[in-house]
Amino acid sequence: MTLQENKAATPFAQTYFHGTKADLQIGDFITPGNASNFGEGKNARYIFLTATLDAAIWGAELAKGEGRERIYLVESTGPIEDDPDLTDRKFPGNPTRSYRSTEPFRVVGEVTVWQGHAPEQVKVMKDHLEQLNEQGIKSINEE
Repeated sequence: MTLQENKAATPFAQTYFHGTKADLQIGDFITPGNASNFGEGKNARYIFLTATLDAAIWGAELAKGEGRERIYLVESTGPIEDDPDLTDRKFPGNPTRSYRSTEPFRVVGEVTVWQGHAPEQVKVMKDHLEQLNEQGIKSINEE
């Protein structure tokens, strides 16, 4: 993994990953209120981060939009909590180490080289998400 880091990052702060198609710069803030990648695409009340590279890769691969898939290293500026869509509904105990917050995340670096999932895996995941949407099963995060 090749990593581009900001030398001014806060010492000893917990760093997380955020997968997206947004083109961001070190020092930018990721904030709530953007269109959700899931469900009805409403403005999201939360933003998401993870402590695992694999979950961030999924975030980048499943993000809506036409931009390049990106994975940023981020620091939370406020409290975070388990993402209930993943922990309570799918993976009790939060093995994906996925979290959400209503407070901004500061971009402190970018993972510039990473291996995505096989195209067949991504298609299966996107098809599954579309089936949930067609069944009316919505994200907790849009309620």
